[in-house]
Amino acid sequence: MSSPKLRLGRVSLPNNIYSITTVTAGRMPLFANRENAGHLIEAIRHCELSGVSHSLAWVVMPDHLHWLLQLQSGSLGGCLQRLKSRSGRAIGGAGSIWQSGYHDHAIRQDESLRGVANYLLHNPVRAGLCERPQDYPYAWCSWGWQL
Repeated sequence: MSSPKLRLGRVSLPNNIYSITTVTAGRMPLFANRENAGHLIEAIRHCELSGVSHSLAWVVMPDHLHWLLQLQSGSLGGCLQRLKSRSGRAIGGAGSIWQSGYHDHAIRQDESLRGVANYLLHNPVRAGLCERPQDYPYAWCSWGWQL
């Protein structure tokens, strides 16, 4: 995830919708801890309250985050920097808790937002963490669970 090649061709535009995946340093399962997961969720909400993003869905996995968002202002890099900085400070520890890069996918008009959200929400099921997406405590979707 930290490869500079991830930045090649990256364009971030306000009002575009992006699917983001970002991973903890060393893939440490920091968010298996309820308190740490709560700090990350609070950082997501802070990005919204700051007018940087509008969340459509997110899933906090033990060692990474999937986030479907509409960029409201600034750049995608700035949004992720804000998220990582805020969550990292709240969790503490020596050094950064995040890998430096992230994977992004700009959602095209012909892609189904609900389909992308449904895919993200089923990550805990595929990982064996729960049987149904609605049973996983660290996930949210603007459409509820009726995708």
